[in-house]
Amino acid sequence: MTLIAPTLQAFFTERLGRQRQASPRTIAAYRDALRLLLGFVQQQTGTAPAKLDWNDLNANVISAFLNHLEDERGNSTRTRNVRLTAIRSLFSYAALQHPEHALLIQRVLDIPPKRFDKRTVTFLTATEVDALLAAPDPKRWEGRRDKAMLALAVQTGLRVTELTSLNCDDITLGDGAAVRCEGKGRKQRTVPLDRPVQNLLGAWLNERAGRRGDPLFCTRTGRRLSRDAVAQRLSTHTQTAVRVCPSLLDKSIHPHVLRHSCAMALLQAGVDTTVIALWLGHAGVRSTDAYVHADMTIKEKALALTAPITAQPGRYRPTDKVLDFLDRL
Repeated sequence: MTLIAPTLQAFFTERLGRQRQASPRTIAAYRDALRLLLGFVQQQTGTAPAKLDWNDLNANVISAFLNHLEDERGNSTRTRNVRLTAIRSLFSYAALQHPEHALLIQRVLDIPPKRFDKRTVTFLTATEVDALLAAPDPKRWEGRRDKAMLALAVQTGLRVTELTSLNCDDITLGDGAAVRCEGKGRKQRTVPLDRPVQNLLGAWLNERAGRRGDPLFCTRTGRRLSRDAVAQRLSTHTQTAVRVCPSLLDKSIHPHVLRHSCAMALLQAGVDTTVIALWLGHAGVRSTDAYVHADMTIKEKALALTAPITAQPGRYRPTDKVLDFLDRL
């Protein structure tokens, strides 16, 4: 019998903390996944987490837990796969510590991620963005904060975690106006700010009157806004914007939609996909392919450049302009 508790603690302190130097967000995500797993096993077997043995976490148990996430907790396939990633990371570490459980560990590592349908990204048109930015009440402190926050998110494409992590000194106004942030993989990037967003942020910083290390977007008590708080504020303003822009009713609006909207605006303006990937902090250019597929205007331009083959009526061939256009994609 080998208890998992010592290895579990070493996984967080040694493996994630010292060896991999994982970010706090990664550690928190792994912690939540494994806490759910241990709670599930305790509920099923009545064994407290501190008393669990590796034999209590075999492949059948892990598979039942993953099914529980989807069937009972209502998690998406993506969330299921993220939880599996955390479990596999723990078991990969345990394989070096407990060779006597090599077969059990290998069977868990062999559990594959579940495939899922990739849906077309949702984004807002320029009209919808204008309606959303006009929704916050400028007479209220929260309204002025929210307008600056939403405008910054739409123009820069920051992830919601990047947005809530900003401090007052991460904003540079005037010549070379930009916002600095730290994204996935601790990659730092700087995104330029246009004049309207500069004006909103300048007014907000004056009203905020925070110190350099204070959160840029906060509550009235000075606490940093959470991801859930941003989502709730966005939902509230979307309900207001629907009154003047009914097309928003047909879309599921969440903070990441603002990031998609930024990417689509850049793409439709003719910005190269390599630049868009750098702007958004993507790991590679392939991550921007989803926006190319979602933009019907690009496909319509390709169709417009297609010329008929006169020798064979009814058939079409791509012109040199089409081929050049597709190469640029």
